[in-house]
Amino acid sequence: MAPHLTRRLFLGSAGALGATALPAIGQPAPAAPPAYVPAGPVPSGKPRAFFTAPEERFVTAAVDRLIPPDPEWPGAVGAGVVDYLDQQLAGAYGEGHRMFLAGPWKPDAPPEFGYQLPYAPAQLYKAALADILELVPKREKAAFWDLPPDRQDKVLKALESGEMKLPSVPAPVFFETLLANTVEGFLSDPVHGGNRDMVGWRMLGFPGAYASFIEHVDNHGMAYDRPPMSIAQAASGGHHHGHDHGAGHGFPGPAARR
Repeated sequence: MAPHLTRRLFLGSAGALGATALPAIGQPAPAAPPAYVPAGPVPSGKPRAFFTAPEERFVTAAVDRLIPPDPEWPGAVGAGVVDYLDQQLAGAYGEGHRMFLAGPWKPDAPPEFGYQLPYAPAQLYKAALADILELVPKREKAAFWDLPPDRQDKVLKALESGEMKLPSVPAPVFFETLLANTVEGFLSDPVHGGNRDMVGWRMLGFPGAYASFIEHVDNHGMAYDRPPMSIAQAASGGHHHGHDHGAGHGFPGPAARR
């Protein structure tokens, strides 16, 4: 990431990313999806519905390089992105309920034709993670999570560019999907498992559940200083997030919008 590109600006623009990955260029689509492997004990100590222990170790290290912590804000792991991924991949999203997976698949199709693999997201992750867990120790002489940050970044860039070839799926497709899902977990409503303590929204200044702000839509040019509100808070009639809200409901006075 360029030095002048702050994390706030990156995430503000990356929020437009969807979960659909780039088409697979120059590699034939695999003939059959991999078998689902239930999750086992994991290093975090949390019960996992999807990730095995080695898978969780890789994903935990990887997402915290995609959105690393800084002195002011937590990174992806601190924001609950791994929890989000585990929950979503074990559910309807992971099973591809809203994806068309019947083919035909054309790996060399132009990008506007979209995702060109027969894998649902859970199958894509399982196939890619199995390849990565086997290849990275051979390539780097250490497990991904034991590498220093600069070498972890080197591995991630190799996946992004396709320089690291995965036997089962195109590496850039997996990388794009992991990146998009990481941003989603950092910025989505906490009801989906991520954005713990609404850290992503607080960092960007996003107010939260839109339906809670109807009375303010015509208040232009006013500073908004209220903490964000989640879907769960809006549904329960809550109006604060760990703060004495007081006059925070309104707009204290004219101010330039940040």
